[in-house]
Amino acid sequence: MEQYELDLITKYGDQDPQIKELWEEHLSLERELERFANKPFLSPQEESQMKEIKKRKLAGKSKLQDLLEEYRKREA
Repeated sequence: MEQYELDLITKYGDQDPQIKELWEEHLSLERELERFANKPFLSPQEESQMKEIKKRKLAGKSKLQDLLEEYRKREA
């Protein structure tokens, strides 16, 4: 995330529950991915789980960026 996006999350996260929820999910998925990254070896099941987490994280990030873009346009 870029700094202006983080600033918008901080500014509007308390006002918009969807932004807050998407951001918290993003952070949670990031922690899960870190857990996998710290393992020296991943089983096929873990690799599959990691791919699914990455897909969920990307989808959530896209939704979050769309919402933030709307707030950015309002401020312009």
